[in-house]
Amino acid sequence: MKKLSILGLAIFTLVSNLSAQADRWQQHIDYKINAALNVQTNIVKGTENIVYTNNSPDTLRKIYFHMYWNAFQPNSSMDIRSRELGKNYLNIRRGAPITSASTMTGQDNIQDWDRRVKDRIQQLKPEDIGYQKVSQVTIAGKSQLLIEHETILEVVLTQPILPKSSVSLSVYFEAQVPMQIRRSGRDNAEGIRFSMSQWYPKMVEYDYQGWNTNPYIAREFYGVWGSFDVSLTLDKNYMVAATGVLQNPNAVADASGNKTWNFKGSNIHDFVWAADNHFKHLSKEVRKGLSLHVYYKEKDAQADSAWANVLWAAEKALPYMEKKFGAYPYPQYSFIQGGDGGMEYAMATLIKGPGLGTVFHEWMHNWYQQVLGSNESLYPWLDEGFASFAEDDISYWYDQNMATKSPFISEAAKKQIIVNNEKTKTNLPYIQYGNYGGYYALAKSSIEEPMSTHSDHYNTNFAYSSAAYSKGATFLGVLGYIISDSLRDKTLLNYYATWKFKHPNANDFTRVAEKTSGIQLQWFKEYWMNSTKTVDYGLNDIQAGTKGAILSIQRVGKLPMPIEVYVTYKDGSSETHYIPLDLMLSGKIAEVGNWITHPEWKWTAPTYSFEISKPIAQLKSIEIDPSQRMPDINRSNNKIEIPN
Repeated sequence: MKKLSILGLAIFTLVSNLSAQADRWQQHIDYKINAALNVQTNIVKGTENIVYTNNSPDTLRKIYFHMYWNAFQPNSSMDIRSRELGKNYLNIRRGAPITSASTMTGQDNIQDWDRRVKDRIQQLKPEDIGYQKVSQVTIAGKSQLLIEHETILEVVLTQPILPKSSVSLSVYFEAQVPMQIRRSGRDNAEGIRFSMSQWYPKMVEYDYQGWNTNPYIAREFYGVWGSFDVSLTLDKNYMVAATGVLQNPNAVADASGNKTWNFKGSNIHDFVWAADNHFKHLSKEVRKGLSLHVYYKEKDAQADSAWANVLWAAEKALPYMEKKFGAYPYPQYSFIQGGDGGMEYAMATLIKGPGLGTVFHEWMHNWYQQVLGSNESLYPWLDEGFASFAEDDISYWYDQNMATKSPFISEAAKKQIIVNNEKTKTNLPYIQYGNYGGYYALAKSSIEEPMSTHSDHYNTNFAYSSAAYSKGATFLGVLGYIISDSLRDKTLLNYYATWKFKHPNANDFTRVAEKTSGIQLQWFKEYWMNSTKTVDYGLNDIQAGTKGAILSIQRVGKLPMPIEVYVTYKDGSSETHYIPLDLMLSGKIAEVGNWITHPEWKWTAPTYSFEISKPIAQLKSIEIDPSQRMPDINRSNNKIEIPN
């Protein structure tokens, strides 16, 4: 063995520690699914041959399956929950829910529905409901005991699955495709015949926290990585778009008029498909080993241009996306018209229309929802918030650099893009325009709940969506403020490289940010995720000092932050005063010129005073947080202009 130098040993130890930190065991599953869809009866029948590998240290005496479509029946848990939340009325000016609409009119009368669901499940007729039924699960030819819990199927095993061992099992199922309510279903508003998500009995994830048997109430998903080999048989007149790579593009119909489509995908934890007899298909190999696809309902020339623009924009944006967030690892991606808005799956999304913001958002989910695969029931903001942040980042870059070059948009649209670009050329970060505003609305309401709340257990739809999307995205904006935007961006790349295919949690991300920046950040994670405390700093006092003026800053809110104060003088000079927070045990690098660092501010102290370079008489203005990346909920006390 070659002797290591002290430096070499230190590097080896660091690399080893990083690897160990991310070495979290994962279960593995291989699906081979054969399913047939009758397009007249809307019934799917199929079999799953599964090889499940238990990489955990535990002996498993039961396994579980998700049976998502059982939610689409009157009086299901999803139906009851949706109708209960719809009883809340939100006063959008005050943010407070009330239990009756009797005193509310106009803008105030806003029901807290998930507007896609509302009470629609309650109104489904028997032929329109969804269901999934498993008739049998066998292992080595032996039937296993099945216990139904609406959207969770419990399988009691005749023989336990030992640690570090695999088992082969067969699942026999039948399902009825529901009328499109939420994500999946048939005959959606855009006329797509079948949006087939959550369509097969999907094995529940078992991880370091145990079985994740979340019933299907409303929110997001979590799954076991593995491979899918899926054969789908249906009427030959239907085109199929799906997860994975099509294996038999030249397949022909059988004597009964049906055609079988075979798709394969690896290192994924879900499989979606859609089918329509009027789909149009656009595709392009954008580099060796990667093709992009668009499937949409044939309509008119305007729709053709809009969907062609999706393919064009996706190709142009991809290099920027990979530079900022990491390499896309799969051989294809499909944008499929279907579903009820935008919903992400492995190598594909169901998307209502060709809006590019949704296109970028849903595609970025393949980084956060598919490759990193955080538990979305526990940490929806690690997926939705990060995808929202990336959406704004990519959209801003695309609008500034590519949008006016597209051959698929009109000259009038290009002129409007130029006007919009001029409006956004300010010193404010682009993310401010949407996500910070959404967070402020939540923080100023009386109904915010901690982001650590389980996705299905928020008291209002408003609080959930604002926390998962807006507050989650704002987390990354504030992180840039604390450690610098450049190190925040480096953190995102390191996070992706360290934790891909390992189901990271909030602490895992925080540790990567700490290692990347050299700054302690547990305080920030705890405040932001586990509390609803807010940031509010204000200018407190100005006194004459020995050489320059002495400024006093007051912490009004309960969430402490490092502080940046921008001072301008009447002679045209300026300086930025930086006060690190003691909990950070460090400070960030200078992001602008003439940067003056002061001693740390103890988080327990309500005020802080420091001396600037010049006396009061030479002051022109003082502003706390000029970049406005700090989420201060009251900026009225952040800036003063001193008259001549």
